[in-house]
Amino acid sequence: MEQTGPLPVVVIAGRPNVGKSTLFNKLVGRRAAIVADTPGVTRDRKDGEAMLRGRLVRLVDTAGLEESAPDTIYGRMRASSESAVSGADLVLFAVDGRTGITPADHHFADWLRRQGRPILVVVNKAEGRLAGQTALEAYELGLGEPIAVSAEHGEGIAQLMAEIADRLPPALEDQDPTAILKLAIVGRPNAGKSTLLNRLLGEERMITGPEPGLTRDAVAVRFADSEGNLVELVDTAGMRKRARVEDDLEKLSVGSSINALKMAEVVVLAVDATEGLHEQDLQIARLIEREGRACVLALTKWDAVADREKARRGISDRLETSLAQMKGIPVVPLSGLTGVGVAQLLPTVRRAHEIWNSRVGTGALNRWFEDALEKHQAPLVSGRRLKLRYITQAKARPPTFIIFGTRAEQTPEDYRRYLVNQLRTEFDLPGTPVRLQFRGSDNPYDDKS
Repeated sequence: MEQTGPLPVVVIAGRPNVGKSTLFNKLVGRRAAIVADTPGVTRDRKDGEAMLRGRLVRLVDTAGLEESAPDTIYGRMRASSESAVSGADLVLFAVDGRTGITPADHHFADWLRRQGRPILVVVNKAEGRLAGQTALEAYELGLGEPIAVSAEHGEGIAQLMAEIADRLPPALEDQDPTAILKLAIVGRPNAGKSTLLNRLLGEERMITGPEPGLTRDAVAVRFADSEGNLVELVDTAGMRKRARVEDDLEKLSVGSSINALKMAEVVVLAVDATEGLHEQDLQIARLIEREGRACVLALTKWDAVADREKARRGISDRLETSLAQMKGIPVVPLSGLTGVGVAQLLPTVRRAHEIWNSRVGTGALNRWFEDALEKHQAPLVSGRRLKLRYITQAKARPPTFIIFGTRAEQTPEDYRRYLVNQLRTEFDLPGTPVRLQFRGSDNPYDDKS
């Protein structure tokens, strides 16, 4: 699949710890990338939209450029950054104004020059009197006039934005943002999330490998599916139990993953099929349900499962007993490594999105409601039978219904579950969260005696 989108692409590149992610956050106007004093925090490319002097651009934060063997983590990070640069309309080559220009900066400046992309040198961390001195030193790189900024303190950012806007290609018509399906991939560490994203994109976009926890940030990329529909796909850091989230950087990573989940419309929960459903997988699924997001379960590493029928049966039984509130959740066995089953994922996601957006007519709802009450009449509460009279759909995304009646708010939990399950069956709402609210007042059919 080809990446698409009308926005010009601006890539921030440079050696580690020159403040690329701080600059990225400043330009997009929010704390979108994880920032820490530790070098090498950014491992994958991170995208974000930024409005720069009236031009909307897609800004890309990359891992630090450094020389490493191709089969190491840092070698794979370097390859990802190189791939980002190859598709850039403009490269912001960031250097550190405090340490000055280093041999590594000269080395990567030479490499960038050979890529044939427009380049703007940005001298970061150039606060106060440092600005003029370090900007002069950056002329040595031979990449034109540099811009001195302090991303941390906001100095020089307005000038940088204007310079970027001036160097961009002519403006193109923007896509309607409401036409883009927002999809997040979540799961425990090393569940195959990044390998799956790479397979969907058809390129090695995310750093992958046997080491758990490679992805530290929530990384978004926009692409078109086989039918030309736009999808904004977010790969996230692995989500561990709270007791196992120890260092500050991992806390930031897990927090970023939760924020990505909240911004999504559909969430793919990646589960390692060779290990089956863990309690942590179920906890993540319950979080998805609480946030009201549609969910698809992806059984990753399916190619490595020996007894597939047994694995399917075990996962289905666990879902039935431990995730009743998302009954009927769609399950897609696949392998991001070989591509087997991946073609079924996006159509399943589209179907889950349609269900999540479902609306049911009031007439059909109340005909079903009358039948449901006849099959299993409302229970007694404190010796008096509840009078449930009327149902309406308040909203979609997820489907949310309100039942009115005398003392309706006292409806017991088991009867609420009965009505939700009947709703799912009658109106074909598998897997998606269904919200059912009860109101004992403002009943349009109630006598106000």
